[in-house]
Amino acid sequence: MDKNLLNKILITLAFLFAYRILAYVPVPGVNVDVIKEFFNSNSNNALGLFNMFSGNAAERLSIISLGIMPYITSSIIMELLAATFPNLGKMKKERDGMQKYMQIIRYLTIVITVVQAIGVSIGLQSLGGRGGEQAIMIDLNLFIAIAAVSMLAGTMLLMWIGEQITQRGIGNGISLIIFAGIVSGIPSAIGGTINLVNTSELNFLVVIGILIVILATIGSIIFVEMGERRIPISYSRKVVMQNQNKRIMNYIPIKVNLSGVIPPIFASAILMFPSTILQASTNKYIQAIYDFLNPNGYMFNLLTFIFIIFFAYFYASIVFNTKDISENLKRQGGFIPGVRPGESTAAYLNEVASRLTLGGAIYLGLISTLPWVLVKTMGVPFYFGGTSVLIVVSVALDTMRRIEAQMYMNKYQTLSAVGL
Repeated sequence: MDKNLLNKILITLAFLFAYRILAYVPVPGVNVDVIKEFFNSNSNNALGLFNMFSGNAAERLSIISLGIMPYITSSIIMELLAATFPNLGKMKKERDGMQKYMQIIRYLTIVITVVQAIGVSIGLQSLGGRGGEQAIMIDLNLFIAIAAVSMLAGTMLLMWIGEQITQRGIGNGISLIIFAGIVSGIPSAIGGTINLVNTSELNFLVVIGILIVILATIGSIIFVEMGERRIPISYSRKVVMQNQNKRIMNYIPIKVNLSGVIPPIFASAILMFPSTILQASTNKYIQAIYDFLNPNGYMFNLLTFIFIIFFAYFYASIVFNTKDISENLKRQGGFIPGVRPGESTAAYLNEVASRLTLGGAIYLGLISTLPWVLVKTMGVPFYFGGTSVLIVVSVALDTMRRIEAQMYMNKYQTLSAVGL
């Protein structure tokens, strides 16, 4: 393996290891045993989903218990604003403007993190253990201040780790952090399932059924994620070596799932954000809304499906700009056979992308909700959803592609150096 690639992999693993260490650093002044007992009794609702995405840091009330979700939520808000206001969208496309754009996201992340940290701190005030212990062991006002500062520092550290992985490591840093958080809970989930089978709380045939659902989900994800539509492109100005009259034929690859894993992450962040705020209230109407957004309920999964469809179209329109592609093709002398360059090419690409996005959006919605429905009918006593499987498989595939691309690039550089 190339030394440069090995260094990038080691850097990525080192930062992910640091992330996992931070998950075991609790906020000062909290009774960790009471928090863990509370999360164990709420493993099949919004708190269970939130704990899963944080890599079980929430059940320890770690300084990174809010995870990377505040950053993702602020990114969603900025993407929506950039699509609404042309000046902000123009800022995002410019090199200097992109730095300002990212700075705004960081400031917004600080605001969201502080609000969520205060909400969580107030919610812990009424939390107690079975033996009468209180979750907060110091003065409430002091604890709120300490928790806000600690969680803000933890979220900023996570954001910095994600950026460092993206710049110096392999893969997308934010996606890998979520990936590592989900994967870290797999051993305990396997152990918990074995205990349920041993205590006869879970039938062995149900476990077999769950494995079949998981394998079918993984197979479907790999099949769709590897699928693409190739649109042939002809370059009239380029010629094949030793054949001046023959045109070079290339193609534009359009993935079936253009938006990748972003829509499920965005949908989860949007739906979990009010849950972390509403849990601090004792008002019966607010509690009713909180119960309404329970991930173990049909309405939550219906909202997830709808949000995923929306974000799939929204994000696909950002990552696949047909107007820019058509202009670049025209500038380079390329064209789609049978389609006029310029606006006709953009309209054709937009039509193809829209059809693929419809299928990709439905696929994402079904993958994120259908496994939960199947497992729900089996009477499984814990939360399971396709979103986590989708994130793990998609991020793994994307990381493998980046490693493969890096290996090919190193081979070309080696051939160039030796003069071949």
